[in-house]
Amino acid sequence: MHPAIMGLLTIVLGVGGCIGYFYFSNVLLDTVFFPPKGPNAGRNINRANQIRPWLFLFPALFALGLYLAYPVFATLWLSLTDRDQGGAFVGLANYQQMFADEKFWEALRNNTLWLIVVPAMSTAFGLLAAQLSDRISWGNFAKSLIFMPMAISFVGASVIWKLIYDTRPEGTEQIGLLNAIWVGMGGEPQQWLTIIPWNNFLLMIVLIWIQTGFAMVILSAALRGIPEETIEAAIIDGASPLQIFFKIKVPQIMSTIVVVWTTITLVVLKVFDIVLAMTNGQWETQVLANYMYDKLFRSFDWGVGSASAMIIMLLVTPILVWNVRNARKEMR
Repeated sequence: MHPAIMGLLTIVLGVGGCIGYFYFSNVLLDTVFFPPKGPNAGRNINRANQIRPWLFLFPALFALGLYLAYPVFATLWLSLTDRDQGGAFVGLANYQQMFADEKFWEALRNNTLWLIVVPAMSTAFGLLAAQLSDRISWGNFAKSLIFMPMAISFVGASVIWKLIYDTRPEGTEQIGLLNAIWVGMGGEPQQWLTIIPWNNFLLMIVLIWIQTGFAMVILSAALRGIPEETIEAAIIDGASPLQIFFKIKVPQIMSTIVVVWTTITLVVLKVFDIVLAMTNGQWETQVLANYMYDKLFRSFDWGVGSASAMIIMLLVTPILVWNVRNARKEMR
C-alpha cells in the first residue's frame, strides 16, 4: 500500500475511532447504565455527569499507562532478573553488581559534575543574555542567534563541536577551530577530548550552548514582567544598574530562575547523545545514560542495564515532582 494512502487511512480510522468511542460511550452511559428517566432520573443524571469526564480522560490515561507506567514496572522487574539464567528472579544481585562496577561510580561522579556546572552556567548565561539583549536595538536578532542552537538536535550539535575540537597531525593544516587558534598561538595540536578531566568540561560546553537559548527566552519574559514602578523608584533613589539588576530584578524573578534551573537539571540527568557521539564514554567521560546503553545494547545485560535505568528514574523523579508543584503554585 502506498505510504500516502496508508497515512490517510490511519488518520481516518484514528479520528473516526475517537468520534465513535466518545459517541457510543456516552450513548451507553445515558441509555443503559444511567437513563435519565423513571423515579431515579435525578440520581442517574448526577452519576452520569460524574462519570462522563472519565470517559473523555480514559484514552489519555490508557495511553499514559501503556507508554509510561508499564515500562517503569517492566524495567523494575527486569532489574530483579538475570538474562543468563533465563529471566530468573535474582533479587538485588544486579544492583550489587552495578554498585561494584567502577564504571558506574565514574558515571555517577561525572553526572554530579554535569549537575553542578551545566544548569548554573546555562542559567547564568541565559539571564545575562536576556538582560543585555533587552538593552540594545537589535536585541531580537541577538536573541534569535542565541536561541538557534535549540533547533539543533543533540547529535547535530555534537558533530559541530567535534569538528571544533578536531585534531590533525602536527605540521598539517588544522581544520578544528580550537586547535587552529592554539597552533596559531604557538602551541602543539591537542587531542582535546582525551585530556582528563578537562574533556568533561568540553562536553558540557555543548549542552550549555544549547540550553542557554532556552534559559534566555524564559528569563527574558520574566524580566519584562517586572513592574516598571519598582525600577523607576530605584533609579530615583540613586541605585546603580548593577544594584537594580541584583537587588531589584533578580529577587523578583527568582522563582522563574529556579524553574529554569531545575528544568535544565532534568535534561542533564538524562544526557546521553552528546557523550555517545563525541567520546562514547571513553577517557573517563562516562555518564549514567550512556552506562545504561552500554549494558543494555552492547553487553546485553538487561539486569544491570535496567538497574541503572531505575537509578536514573529515582534521581529524576524528585526534581520532576518538585518542578510540577512549583509550577502549579505559580499558576495559582
